[in-house]
Amino acid sequence: MNKNETLRAALDSGRLFTAMAAHNPLAAVLAQEAGFDGIWGSGFELSASYAVPDANILSMGAHLEMMRAIASVVTVPLIADIDTGFGNAVNVHYVVPQYEAAGASAIVMEDKTFPKDTSLRAGGRQELVRIEEFQGKIAAAADARKDKRFVVVARVEALIAGLGQDEAIRRGLAYEEAGADAILIHSKQKTPDEILAFARAWPGKTPLVLVPTAYPQLTEADIAALGKVGVVIYGNHAIRAAVGAMRKVFAQIRAEGGLRQVDAALPSVAEIIALQGDEAMRKVEARYLR
Repeated sequence: MNKNETLRAALDSGRLFTAMAAHNPLAAVLAQEAGFDGIWGSGFELSASYAVPDANILSMGAHLEMMRAIASVVTVPLIADIDTGFGNAVNVHYVVPQYEAAGASAIVMEDKTFPKDTSLRAGGRQELVRIEEFQGKIAAAADARKDKRFVVVARVEALIAGLGQDEAIRRGLAYEEAGADAILIHSKQKTPDEILAFARAWPGKTPLVLVPTAYPQLTEADIAALGKVGVVIYGNHAIRAAVGAMRKVFAQIRAEGGLRQVDAALPSVAEIIALQGDEAMRKVEARYLR
């Protein structure tokens, strides 16, 4: 199966599909190496890697080109985070084929206003668009894709905005009706209770997508037991791991005034060269360099 078929088959089968965030191709390679089913092309992580807020500061082109680079080095499906779709339904209709051509197997689009504010920032500006407006954006995305196995995920931010379960379910059902293949329901509560309540009450036919960033105590076994969740996304753990590791190493080098102690604990240069695809390049050299 190709990547689109792999993701679609997972959703159809009811098997939980796991996706790890990546902000560059190397992170994506490591996520695939670790055994994740797919890659989450995180707007938050990419923004963080540029040291700018996750508030539509970076252009669509910057994110699209990173998705293209990531898709080119992994064999697992890529789920692209396109925030609010970079505009209205007309913009979405143009954008989705570009992500599809770049190698993504799915897009996730949220029902907030443009420019968005990151969902998990304390006191963030969480303004939602009208249901009818977002239905148009979902329909535009679904109609614009070339391959009908390409997955369109509608991200419901009603719980993030404090509008409650009834509004979240109302929006989820409306987006399903408009053509969404899955519904991502998000929460910033520190326990999974709000999400579990939504999942148990969800009357729709489309699978749910969860992002347990704020409630890490919820395991994959817990999520699979709900029977309604198709995808779990680990939304920002690659960049957090990278920041933590770099801070520790940089501080140790400054404290010790050199590399003697820290170097032995780091991956070797040879390991990095291997991750860069050196073996494949050597085969090309041997075949074509005369």
